[in-house]
Amino acid sequence: MDLSKLPRSPLDEKLGIVITEAEPGRVVATMPVEGNTQPFGLLHGGANGVIAETVGSVAAALQAGPGYSIVGTELSCTHHGSAKAGFVTATATKIHQGRQLAVYDIRIVDDTGRPTCTARLTCMIRAQD
Repeated sequence: MDLSKLPRSPLDEKLGIVITEAEPGRVVATMPVEGNTQPFGLLHGGANGVIAETVGSVAAALQAGPGYSIVGTELSCTHHGSAKAGFVTATATKIHQGRQLAVYDIRIVDDTGRPTCTARLTCMIRAQD
């Protein structure tokens, strides 16, 4: 798959999110910790939420195919550990995808492979007008 043709948002650009692998139902992306920290120097939990929604939404869009748009309806993040430097990697894996609803499991790890966050994203699949 040509990763340069995948959708990108201005927020993904600001946070430095780069998709490194993509196929229907599974997407992997990286994000730098630097520039995405909270006031105490740790990776911001909201940045985890952004990368989680990005990988899950793109995976759902690839699975749904052309003619559909994806809208996140629920995102739940559990933060397990902090990251202070380097990059985090998020992997979205399909749990379920039907005609109108998709659910993805997202695992976020630091450079050593240590889990920093797990998330679950539910998306609505809508036919484009």
